[in-house]
Amino acid sequence: MDAGQWYRSLPRFTRYWLTATVVLSLLCRFELLSISALYLDRSQIFGRLQLWRCVTSLFVFPITPNTAFHFLINCYFIVQYSTRLEKDQYSRSPSDYLYLLIVTAVLANIGGLLFQVNFLMDMMVMAVTYIWCQLNKDVTVSFWFGSRFKAIYLPWVLAAFEFIFKFSLASLLGIFNGHVYFFLKFQYSQELGGNALLETPQFLKRLVPDTSGGFGGFGVPPESRAPPRAPENPWGRGMTLGTD
Repeated sequence: MDAGQWYRSLPRFTRYWLTATVVLSLLCRFELLSISALYLDRSQIFGRLQLWRCVTSLFVFPITPNTAFHFLINCYFIVQYSTRLEKDQYSRSPSDYLYLLIVTAVLANIGGLLFQVNFLMDMMVMAVTYIWCQLNKDVTVSFWFGSRFKAIYLPWVLAAFEFIFKFSLASLLGIFNGHVYFFLKFQYSQELGGNALLETPQFLKRLVPDTSGGFGGFGVPPESRAPPRAPENPWGRGMTLGTD
């Protein structure tokens, strides 16, 4: 499969997300766009009503020699975990996956404004990874030095590494955002017997119709479903790609 075929094989919203992230970040890297006009800045948003920053900060990332590898790993995680969610759990209802991205984007903006996080890519990637891991908690994933553990622990391992080496709260906030979505979408109704709190709005259903009627793989509590086969290359974030 060549690069073009691989790119076209990505599900729709994963492809849009990856494309916007790569294009915006590279344009800023080569100074074709000013990154200072795109990142989340509380004073500019509320003082000058630069509301576009709430959207652009989700995609733009400051690529430097020190952050380039981290950017690539984030892109890898988008491809891996966003693709799996969109193709598997949300295969029949792409509007529900779009709503997932909207909800986590809103939560990322709230967290970014409260904790002064300027770039929201880490939060978004971690939220999607967390949701996938909760829905596939018994899948075994691999990490550094050949260590293997269940997927449910992966977000915490990644967040711990990021906090230790970068003293960053972004991944922890991403876990919180992912858990808010997961609790409201699944746990509250399926485990606690409450009413569904995160129903996809009808205008999104009309904009992006279901492909074959309903969720793909939902309707059964996540922990009751048989776990899918472990991915072929389930690296944790930070593992050097292309090594054994």
